[in-house]
Amino acid sequence: MRATVVFLLTFLAVTLALDNGLMRTPPMGWLAWERFRCDIDCEDDPQNCISEVLFRDMADRLAEDGWRELGYVYVNIDDCWSSKERDAQGRLQADPKSRFPGGIAKLARYVHDRGLKLGIYGDLGTYTCGGYPGTTLDKIEIDAQTFAEWGVDMLKLDGCYSNSTEQEQGYPLMTKALNATGRPIGYSCSWPAYQGGLPPKVNYTLLGEICNLWRNYGDIQDSWDSVLDIVDWFTEHQDILQPAAGPGRWNDPDMLIIGDYGLSMDQSRSQMALWAIMAAPLFMSNDLRTLNSGARAVLQNKVAIAINQDPLGIQGRRLIKEKSGVDVFWRPLSGGSSALVFFSRRTDMPYRYQTSLKALNYTAGTYKMYDVFLEKPMPVLKDATEFVVSINPTGVVMWYVYPSTKWQEEGEEHNADSPVVL
Repeated sequence: MRATVVFLLTFLAVTLALDNGLMRTPPMGWLAWERFRCDIDCEDDPQNCISEVLFRDMADRLAEDGWRELGYVYVNIDDCWSSKERDAQGRLQADPKSRFPGGIAKLARYVHDRGLKLGIYGDLGTYTCGGYPGTTLDKIEIDAQTFAEWGVDMLKLDGCYSNSTEQEQGYPLMTKALNATGRPIGYSCSWPAYQGGLPPKVNYTLLGEICNLWRNYGDIQDSWDSVLDIVDWFTEHQDILQPAAGPGRWNDPDMLIIGDYGLSMDQSRSQMALWAIMAAPLFMSNDLRTLNSGARAVLQNKVAIAINQDPLGIQGRRLIKEKSGVDVFWRPLSGGSSALVFFSRRTDMPYRYQTSLKALNYTAGTYKMYDVFLEKPMPVLKDATEFVVSINPTGVVMWYVYPSTKWQEEGEEHNADSPVVL
């Protein structure tokens, strides 16, 4: 019986596939959850509680501080935005008293007026994870229509207080309901995270038909250990996850926590580099009103963003895991280019890693490199030339690599027997 249900759901998903044309590159923006959680105390903490004030502030910052032009266009509400009760017509409603007196439609207009998009949170269950009204199977159509009428541009649908059978029915049914509204609404599914993230429970072909992005794994926390745990899970299962990603359908390792409290500057660069390599959605969860200049520089790095947003949409992968604690990641990019990340898991001291492009499976030829975080071009290299990179503890060296047909300057040619120190 279960096999029949799965077959029918697969047929439903293929015939009623998500038809919004959105998110051909990984979506970018800001999301409330990790930094602000379920703070609803607007009396004692009015600037940081989950309210229209917070989301207007973040929209202002995205529009005025250079984020929008870089692609950070979504302002995403997460859990705890709604009233504890639906209205008389059975519709979800924002907390009307002190937190969203203008309602979500008014907030959407505010966001849209600044050239941005509004995302909202729902949950395919009796309650949201924070205990607010969920979207049970009988409420899917009315909730999708409500979000569309409000002018919402993205829906994150969580899975608390639901079971696997409800999820198998509900996530594809929400795809159908969103299509039926006629409004393009990006769709983020948390379904695989509730099913262990892996086949046979998770069907990534099906997910790619019904969702624009999906959470595969647990929530990120504001710590380096959490980032490393996510990276390890994604790389351990990259043979399954990597083929599932592509334009309009993305694996989501969760939010960027750069600019919060848990990461050093080196670790911030590491998260940015690894999320770019993984073609991950770039949703910051921080306080853009108080962001320091170092975090801003990492998050606004144009080359890292360009790598993340490459239109080929091929998710990168780990090539090498060294016993020394160095991992090497690679991602193919448009125009025969690629990105390399040398990542150090070490915590003791900078590590000098020696290799060559040939050892990293590059074809014979000459290559130009650009160091993403040093923001400067590097010496031209032949594929067989040995080189050494110095990687800070828990840090990265990230390169944009592209073929060169000739040496830039005669004096830049290096003896292949002598490693180049970069």
